[in-house]
Amino acid sequence: MNPLVLLSSILLVTSTLASPLSGDTRASCTLSGSSLGSLSSIKSSCTKITIQDLTVPAGKTLDLTGLKSGTTVTFKGTTTFGYKEWAGPLISVSGSKITIDGASGNKIDGKGSQYWDGKGGNGGKTKPKFFKAGKLNHSVIKNINIYNTPVHVFSINNCENITVQNVLIDDSKGDSGGGHNTDGFDVSDSTQVVIKNSKVYSQDDCLAINSVNDLRFENNYCKGGHGISIGSVGGRSNNVVKKVVVKNCEVVNNDNGIRIKTVYDKTGSVSDITFQDITLTNINKYGITIRGDYTNSGHKGTATSGVPIKGLTIKNVKGTVKSSATRIFVLVKGASNWKWSGVSISGGKKSSSCSGIPSGSGASC
Repeated sequence: MNPLVLLSSILLVTSTLASPLSGDTRASCTLSGSSLGSLSSIKSSCTKITIQDLTVPAGKTLDLTGLKSGTTVTFKGTTTFGYKEWAGPLISVSGSKITIDGASGNKIDGKGSQYWDGKGGNGGKTKPKFFKAGKLNHSVIKNINIYNTPVHVFSINNCENITVQNVLIDDSKGDSGGGHNTDGFDVSDSTQVVIKNSKVYSQDDCLAINSVNDLRFENNYCKGGHGISIGSVGGRSNNVVKKVVVKNCEVVNNDNGIRIKTVYDKTGSVSDITFQDITLTNINKYGITIRGDYTNSGHKGTATSGVPIKGLTIKNVKGTVKSSATRIFVLVKGASNWKWSGVSISGGKKSSSCSGIPSGSGASC
């Protein structure tokens, strides 16, 4: 080969994939096109990674696990995924001191309409979960725009000191298109989690907490799903939820406003929980619902005390429910140290069958 042609080819690859730091270590790389072939070498050698106009092959994960400490990954342009019925996830991230960021106008599209059949994870097509944050520590996910996920969006598991902020999850097309179980944020086995300044349009829980120690969910907007939920708690390997603050949030056109559900005849604990400054609008079923009789096949109608709810503060929760909805429903056993104030929910009907509310708490149906 002509030496000048060979040199030109080498320079083209270098400028496309990386900017050298020193030796063999490259500071920045870009992954684009329709192949993940260079991803392994990019992860091992780059701490600034741009995902630009990438089509992830069908049945493959955009595998961002094991990133170098201090790596920043920036999504730019549009990221899409080839169609295949499989469990996923479509994106997976792990590491320490990682920043996942989105450039202006970025779009991550799960092409959910190809999967939506009204059954979600309960049957029909096998649908891949979207974004797994597992063993992601002292890290930030921010400014990314997610559309049309096949099923659950964020699975935050075994993470410590993680912040998610300024994120858009827009599965609104699934409202009429068969979207189901498109949870915004599922959190388990994690500590020091902050989710703030984000918007979720879904057909399931905006937030679902299974187990956590120290979580703040602040300044978020939830529309079209099942509400902001703690639980179900019980029957898992970790059944402890403590130190949770949900504050300055708006819940619109959801089945529930705020909800706590613990599993019938199981053990665990829910403690030090605060819902404050929450606005509810046009809620379909329950403005506030707290119950200890949950099972996968439906509610038992009688609560058990194996997962007691202790230290529950509900303050300044206001809004409206539909005419067919119930404003507040409580069915618990073994609850203690509740403090409710400034709760004002209009519309709908009053429940006549609440039970287990701690005396002197200010709580009522």
